[in-house]
Amino acid sequence: MGCLAQRSAVADAIPGRTATSVTGRGRAAGGWRALRRGIALGLVAVLASAAPSACGSAPQMAPGTASVVSAPVRIAHTRLGAIGYRVVGSGPPLVLIMGYAGTMEVWDPRLVHALARHSRVVMFDNAGVGRTQPLRGERTSTLTIDAMADQTSALIDTLGLGRPDVLGWSMGGMIAQALAVLHPAQVRRLVLCATYPGTGAVVPSQAAIQAGSLFPANQVNADNAFTAAISEYPAAPAAPADAKTAQAAAITQWWDGADATGRKIASISVPTLIADGTDDQLDPVANDHTLARLITGSRLVLYPDAGHGFLFQEGTRFASLIESFLTGHPSS
Repeated sequence: MGCLAQRSAVADAIPGRTATSVTGRGRAAGGWRALRRGIALGLVAVLASAAPSACGSAPQMAPGTASVVSAPVRIAHTRLGAIGYRVVGSGPPLVLIMGYAGTMEVWDPRLVHALARHSRVVMFDNAGVGRTQPLRGERTSTLTIDAMADQTSALIDTLGLGRPDVLGWSMGGMIAQALAVLHPAQVRRLVLCATYPGTGAVVPSQAAIQAGSLFPANQVNADNAFTAAISEYPAAPAAPADAKTAQAAAITQWWDGADATGRKIASISVPTLIADGTDDQLDPVANDHTLARLITGSRLVLYPDAGHGFLFQEGTRFASLIESFLTGHPSS
């Protein structure tokens, strides 16, 4: 089955509802509906993670990405189990946290290469995905965003990163927020990409889930370029069903405002950059404004005519923005 057919088949199988604001008051009535929405959250990332092995032969590597895609996968033996990771670049450490069910091979190598020009970039697989060991309790659907933040903290400790900069995308942005709340001494600056507040979130509509795209419909070239770029990575194991189910439950808890740490994100005090595309159908921009309101002193940047994958579509501009933010030098 081709990539487009895979997207269509999976999207058609996911039930959902129209966009709404989710708060703790609706938790009991909407639990399983929210869980189904959570499973749908990262469908595109899951499909993209399979692209290197399922979408045909890999194209010739794009200029400047060879060191990224050929970087060896290493295993860190942390206090919370084995974690698969890659390291590229030099400079202050920058930890990238992936979204729902995606492996580190979903990070666009063009973006990683741009970031690695000024940072030592560490990207890794989340709990139970790729080469990372499941956390205890994951197989009983009790995995939480907080637990994944703790595992990220364990990786930072094991690699001796000290107080790195942290960038999280989608579910990875939730983990990044939890890390900043639970382990503030391990986060220097925070970059939150297309993610959700833990105080109750606006969830995507059924139509958006069925469309299941990282890019607006008029950005076919960006979509194709992203697929070609991640196809440069060696084949990676797809996320197992039990890991996806456990992660979806964790996302649901965060969305519903039922995660205790998620309700404390207003306590985040490190410099924070929040970014998204104005046409993000999987994460309505109302969530970005909520985050910006809750995190004192944060900066919100929205990219026009871009969606959930804005950081890949606008990779050059976004990497430049990140560099200026991390160095403390203002950019236009």
